[in-house]
Amino acid sequence: MSNAAAASPVQRQPELLGQTVVVVGGSAGIGFETARRARAEGARLILTGRNHERLQRAASELEALTTVAFDATNPAALDQFFRGLPDRIDHLMVTAGSPYYAPLADPDRERAHRNFDEHVWLAVAVAQHAVGRVRPGGTLVFMGGTGGRRRGSGLSLVAAGTAAMPALIANLALELAPVRVNLIAAGFVDTPLSASLLGNQLENRRNQLRDTLPIRRVVEPTDIAALAVHLMTNTALTGATYDIDGGQQLVA
Repeated sequence: MSNAAAASPVQRQPELLGQTVVVVGGSAGIGFETARRARAEGARLILTGRNHERLQRAASELEALTTVAFDATNPAALDQFFRGLPDRIDHLMVTAGSPYYAPLADPDRERAHRNFDEHVWLAVAVAQHAVGRVRPGGTLVFMGGTGGRRRGSGLSLVAAGTAAMPALIANLALELAPVRVNLIAAGFVDTPLSASLLGNQLENRRNQLRDTLPIRRVVEPTDIAALAVHLMTNTALTGATYDIDGGQQLVA
């Protein structure tokens, strides 16, 4: 056997070949990178987002089957979206929503309700629509966070939502079985959303995390995407919450 033959890489079958992956919030950040990784594994993509132009750019780059621009927290729009899906899809990931931090003395009730809709209620609504649409053994993957596990001023509302999501996901895994349901709980991830939230403090936050995290780097959307696709392909995983924060919870 020649050295060249011995060194040749092992060929493997793409893990999502021929499967349909739907990403709600797939036009940027974590959703976009998850869609990119799923496409590399042979998946057919259906992408949604609120921004039509950004969604079209993502679809063109990733060769998505189709795109739908809508607000996933709008019940009528969500219902119409699911009615337009193929009879069977394999995996669905939801990345919509952002955290809402507010002092208890003066919360914006409208924003608080919207934040609840973007996380807890959206997960319930998606699960309801997934019945009979996601194939047995397929997956629902939701995004949550770890920041609300801290205690402090301004964290009461986000802490309640953070605590609710793992309990909801565990129960949905039982109610939707054999469809699998999992939650990714991320710390800081270097996304356009993080940039919009931090503004001119973004680079300071990056440097702080590089200095303090055990992994000595900032968590990127590609890190989350790798975990999300693993949850789709590993058929033993359901009902669990998977932290991915580079060890952020381990340091002060």
